[in-house]
Amino acid sequence: MTEAVASARSEEAWAAFAAIDWADQKHFWRLVPAGCERQEYGELENTPEAVEVWAAALQQRFGGRPIAVCLEQSRGALVYMLAKYSHLVLFPVHPTTAARYRETFCPCGAKDDPNDTASLLDLLLRHRERLRRLQPDTDQTRLLQFLVEERRKLVDEKTRQHNRLIDCLKLYFPQALHWFDDLGGALAGAFLERWPSLQEAQRAHPGTLKRFFHQHHCRKEDRIAERMHAIQEGTPATGDAAVLEACAMTARGLGALLATLRVQIAVFERRIEELVAAHPEGALFASLPGAGAALTPRLITVFGTRRDRFHSAYEVQCYSGIAPVTEASGKSHQVRFRWSCPKFLRQTFHEFASQSIRQCDWARSYYQLQRDRHKSHHAAVRALAYKWIRIIFRCWKDGKPYDEQVYLSSVRRRTAVLGSAIAGATGCGWKQIAGFQRFF
Repeated sequence: MTEAVASARSEEAWAAFAAIDWADQKHFWRLVPAGCERQEYGELENTPEAVEVWAAALQQRFGGRPIAVCLEQSRGALVYMLAKYSHLVLFPVHPTTAARYRETFCPCGAKDDPNDTASLLDLLLRHRERLRRLQPDTDQTRLLQFLVEERRKLVDEKTRQHNRLIDCLKLYFPQALHWFDDLGGALAGAFLERWPSLQEAQRAHPGTLKRFFHQHHCRKEDRIAERMHAIQEGTPATGDAAVLEACAMTARGLGALLATLRVQIAVFERRIEELVAAHPEGALFASLPGAGAALTPRLITVFGTRRDRFHSAYEVQCYSGIAPVTEASGKSHQVRFRWSCPKFLRQTFHEFASQSIRQCDWARSYYQLQRDRHKSHHAAVRALAYKWIRIIFRCWKDGKPYDEQVYLSSVRRRTAVLGSAIAGATGCGWKQIAGFQRFF
């Protein structure tokens, strides 16, 4: 069957086309049955019950035949409410795409929900072949995606509260910053909960302090003695009663927050570890040098299990924001950083490439080569990530774990053939870098 015939049959299957402009309280929808020009429209409450009534009415009206629905979400409450209905086929549109399309025919910038919905419906009717329908990955992969994103938010929140605690201690108890290697750890939190100020710590009996450190797994006697001496000899930063009471309460509160965050992060990490161990792509991404326990699940969620999601490595490079953007007009030519992309996804590749420098010889040499060309650290890491995406994409498409020896052998084989041809024609040569050749 040719693509044209398949597309035609697919088009004949649509019973209607709809667009929804979502909002916090109410959604505005617009619908046109297939083969009809008259559009219908209305409002929809943002509740599961209202969505159920609307979807059930469409199913009964069109006999369960598929209805194309365009909306400005790929994730969100409305998407999850609509995705459970098999007769509704969702076509998510990026908000920037929807806004630019609306401005094409309304350059004045006027905007309201009915016109936004009409614009979305027009986009669906005229350019449906350029839109991707929502095809969720497996429940296991999507659960992993939610968990790694939420874990990262918890880690960022822990960092924020840790910085707040540092700022607080600088006001009235700066000695604590030097006594503990990790202020966000259990030892520092327990100490500040019991003695939130230097004055209170100095009133404690030396035996009590020593017993406290032993109970919290501090066994180095010289380190304990050093801390106890510092406590007794310390000079209070301030005697202001207002500052002392307020800051002590704040320190205790932040310590409790950090303790809760530590526990919850550990819960997320245990569940993520279980999912990765059982995931069909777990072994493939765990084979990458530098992936580790944190980045392996994040890389799994980037690619998923659907091999038809990406057709080339360049799609992944652009979608992730690793590939730069070229702007050319007349004699003007500019290559710039790609701003519009999923930030968490770009961060995943950037962090993985950075970690691979420590564990992979050729990655370290490639990074150093970029630095020798006067690129900044982050630009060099992005260049390495760009190269890694091609390698990971090939492994993912073939379903084979990464094997560095196979990759280096392939590089040597290609450069040996190409290198002799170019060197003979130009007089240029190849330089040996980390076991493979590079043309200069």
